[in-house]
Amino acid sequence: MRGSINERYEYQQYIIQQLTENNGYLERDAKKDFDRLHAMDPELLLRFLESTQPKEIASLRKMYGDDLQDFIVNSVNKAATDKNGSMLDLLKHGIDIANHHLTLFYNKPATDFNPELTKKYEGNIFSVMQEVNATDDERVDLVIFINGIAIISIELKSNTQHQDYHDAISQFRKDRDPNARLFLFKAGCLVNFAMDLNEVYMTTKLEGEKTYFMPFNQGKGSGVDSGAGNPVPKNGDFSVSYMWNDILTKNTLTELIEKFIFIETKKKTDELTNKTETVQRLIFPRYHQLDAIRKILADLKINHTSQNYLIEHSAGSGKTNTIAWLASRLTSLHDDENNQIFDNIIIMTDRVVVDRQLQQAMKRIDIADGVIQTMDDSCNSADLERALAGNTKVIVTTIQKFPYVLNIIKDAGKNGPNLKNKRFAVIIDEAHSSTAGKNMMAVTQTLSADEEKEDLDLQDMLTQEIKSSGKQPNVSMFAFTATPKSTTLRLFGRPDKYGDYRAFHLYSMKQAIEEGFILDVLSHYITYKTFYKLNKNVKEDPNLNTADAKRQINNFIDLNDPNIQQRTQIIIEHFKNHVAKELKGNAKAMVITSSRKAAVKYQFAFEQYIKEHGYDDIKALVAFSGSVKLDDKEYTEASINGFSEGRTPKAFNTPNYNVLIVANKYQVGFDQPKLTAMYVIKKLRGVNAVQTLSRLNRVCPPYDKTPVVLDFANDYKDIEEAFQPYYTTTLLANTVNPSTIHNLDEKIDGYYIIRPLDVDDVNKLIHKKNINFRDKQNLNFYFAKTQEEVNKLDAPDQVEFLKLLRHFCRYYEFLLQVSSLEDTELQKKYNYISYLLKYINISNPGDGYDLTGKLKADNFIQKKSGDHEKKKHKSNPVLNLPNAEDINFSEPTKKKLSEIIKEINNRTGSNFDSDVTTKSLLQIKDIMMKDPHLKESAKNNTEQDFELAYFDKVDNALIEGINQNKDFFTYLLNTPEIRKDVMGIFAQEIYKALRKE
Repeated sequence: MRGSINERYEYQQYIIQQLTENNGYLERDAKKDFDRLHAMDPELLLRFLESTQPKEIASLRKMYGDDLQDFIVNSVNKAATDKNGSMLDLLKHGIDIANHHLTLFYNKPATDFNPELTKKYEGNIFSVMQEVNATDDERVDLVIFINGIAIISIELKSNTQHQDYHDAISQFRKDRDPNARLFLFKAGCLVNFAMDLNEVYMTTKLEGEKTYFMPFNQGKGSGVDSGAGNPVPKNGDFSVSYMWNDILTKNTLTELIEKFIFIETKKKTDELTNKTETVQRLIFPRYHQLDAIRKILADLKINHTSQNYLIEHSAGSGKTNTIAWLASRLTSLHDDENNQIFDNIIIMTDRVVVDRQLQQAMKRIDIADGVIQTMDDSCNSADLERALAGNTKVIVTTIQKFPYVLNIIKDAGKNGPNLKNKRFAVIIDEAHSSTAGKNMMAVTQTLSADEEKEDLDLQDMLTQEIKSSGKQPNVSMFAFTATPKSTTLRLFGRPDKYGDYRAFHLYSMKQAIEEGFILDVLSHYITYKTFYKLNKNVKEDPNLNTADAKRQINNFIDLNDPNIQQRTQIIIEHFKNHVAKELKGNAKAMVITSSRKAAVKYQFAFEQYIKEHGYDDIKALVAFSGSVKLDDKEYTEASINGFSEGRTPKAFNTPNYNVLIVANKYQVGFDQPKLTAMYVIKKLRGVNAVQTLSRLNRVCPPYDKTPVVLDFANDYKDIEEAFQPYYTTTLLANTVNPSTIHNLDEKIDGYYIIRPLDVDDVNKLIHKKNINFRDKQNLNFYFAKTQEEVNKLDAPDQVEFLKLLRHFCRYYEFLLQVSSLEDTELQKKYNYISYLLKYINISNPGDGYDLTGKLKADNFIQKKSGDHEKKKHKSNPVLNLPNAEDINFSEPTKKKLSEIIKEINNRTGSNFDSDVTTKSLLQIKDIMMKDPHLKESAKNNTEQDFELAYFDKVDNALIEGINQNKDFFTYLLNTPEIRKDVMGIFAQEIYKALRKE
């Protein structure tokens, strides 16, 4: 057809022309030069070796004469096809033959200090062949070689001839023999591309019909228009021109082999036989991963450590490998003047157990032994101190270990390491709670390049405190998250030309869905409304605290037996008739309940319904932390399931179980590809809604999976709005207003409780070089005096004042990190209030009224209210920072019980059981009391200094006692501010008790 581009005679020739004329490739004759039994160009391999390693080749030629070429080819082939060998390993490390080491590929040197290494690199020979016969019946369009070794195969298609990449993929799957030497896994081509005029897909392993291809496209559009595919170039070139203009160039291929491609080895256990086998994959970066790393490195070469980086990559983006690649590149990154940019790379996670998958990925990318050190739960802060001060390049740790280091380095090298001349890259995995408030301040202060605080007056000290809390000139932070909050965007994002803060690099949820890496969990969303009649069961009509009454009524409805029985029927019948048969009978479901009691009651309701109806193909597990009492009997996850908590995920993965009923567990980070349905009986909001429902988004090859949600508690519109900020790009439209902190300051002054002279005096005391006992007495006097003034307030005003103090501290901490505010008077006020909050004790009286037995509900009806199958979602990328001036401290609203009942219909909620929580916290207190390090610290330190050691030990104690109340303790471990408030209750008591001992 006129106007069409011929795949072989035009498109193929055009690519070869681009490679040879613009990229220095040689075109070789496939019929004459290709050795298909060894997938090499032997003559070119020998030419490379003779020109780069003449002495070794001359020595070997004396031994093998005219057989040298055959000997080398056979030796390389044997090493590549060995069970434990690979062509990638040979390209990276060379081969030893006949007591001679031969380098098969020279990497690009990190600097140009050594001209000889640069000359070696330039000696690599890149070549291309067309119409290459892999076997007698198979002919490949293009094959790329480095030094005579085949590394890439390409099948081309022309859309103008009514063929596209789908046809190329089909050709690889149906017409290419995976056992042909050219395609042999690990020994043949490193990657195989299926490419038309518009899109590119890739695979690193041919497996016939099971061959899995991934997109290798740039992504189409930007911001809210981002999605799958490639943009149409403005210069009239093809949409895939980046392949020959970038990917296939000498520098990029070298970078890919040297820095990116690796072989992943995993142990896989068969669900039925329980046998374990080793599974290997050759990992080739997806385009967005390669693009992110390269753009970050290019920016760092210009800006060094002056900037932070927010990486907004959706679930399914391969974040673990991206972080591993980034960390490995940063270890050897030099600027254009050959200066190393970073001394240490610190990878931080807010998970309790440091991500083992991340550690393994780091070690698979050729990093020398001793370069990585993992600071897991067995390591203390002193170990972290030594690692920071030493030569360890990559340190993997949790953010909770940083505050204690602050205390060690205050002397700027006298009693600890001097870090002021070191430069740090801090990579934050899942930047959420880990980047809040004082934890983030502790990190920036710890790594600060400030000079010593010796011989400084109070004003200088206060100014340094302010400066050391914000962006440090010797620290760059790299924050990875799929769901950035407004504060995350402000801390790590960068303003665009419109002043909106956005991520440095984006791989959107929309693109991930369109590319097939994750599924759209909102594509089949069914909502139910619960109707019932609720009334009082008592004559009296008391005044109640609205929020407290709502919680009690919500729990009452949530745990009502008829309500649970009706919902159980709907869930089981829906699962049996619409879900269980999916994935060839392997589909699974999760039930999201609002409390531990609800989880237990639904578990029992499931068992009863299944038994009554004789269903032997449905079996449920329950998952919750700690223990719960129901009808005077205590239950745990282990006692109900019949095995330990740790076995629950593995058991759920077997064919024996297909439903998991959860309460605040496995809603974040749980990866089960067979999870197909979710039944929601809990109110979900914001990021929590996105993270919970995203448990369904995992693809499950080789099956086609369609996720479905039945929601009894939320409106579809609310859920869709929760997803909208994260569907494409996310940006922050407003920013912090420094004047707001002054407004809060004025509100505090309006109580006439904190005297300016007291603030000045306290700051002079706490900044003294040596604080003696008399100083501590004086501090106690000031805070006791303030406490006395607070106690004169009415109870509601006490609560309001305390909230105002805490809000001032949190807002000021955030403001320091994201603005150029330098106000020493505010810093003094902040210091005073921070100390005061540790001392002060304000009761929080409430209007308690137990509604147990005083409510009745009947006439329950579960009515389907919507079935949503939207295939296209709206993006609403704008987030706003919370406005501190909007905070309302009014007295809790009181209403008649009858009014609350009328308002509460159809609402659900949950809260931690106060009795269980108190009991479990006292057990943590006992653990802390027995800690020998705390005993020693209490003996030798002030209460203020003791608290640093105390809070450093809190995490370990919570982990040790986590089985006592797993949901609450996990919440504390992931919420630093709340953790400090809760555990701070015991600090003074433990200190005094240990001092007495």
